[in-house]
Amino acid sequence: MTLEDIKAAVDAGQTVHWANTGYVVHKDRLGQYLITYLPNGSCIGLIDRGGHRLNGEEAEFFIARSEDGAENPVSKSRPDGQGRGVAPGGAGASPLGRPL
Repeated sequence: MTLEDIKAAVDAGQTVHWANTGYVVHKDRLGQYLITYLPNGSCIGLIDRGGHRLNGEEAEFFIARSEDGAENPVSKSRPDGQGRGVAPGGAGASPLGRPL
C-alpha cells in the first residue's frame, strides 16, 4: 500500500496492519499517523522524521479482513500469507479462557 492508500484507509475507519496483525496503523488526536505494537503499546511514526519515507515497505502494509471472513475489496493479499485473519486473541477468543 502506498502512503496515500494507508492514510485513506485509516481515515475511512479500516484497520491497517504493518508486517503482521500485532502492528496497527492509527491516527492520533494530533493528526499524526502512528504504527503501534499492540502487545506492549510501543509506537513509531508511520513516516520518517523528514516526513518523506514510510517506516516499512509498502508491500508490508495491509488492510484487515472483515470479521465475517469475507475479503475486504480494497485489501491486498500478502504473498507470505502472514497477517491474514483475525487480530491477536482471535475472533473466537473468550475471556479467561472460558468457552463463549
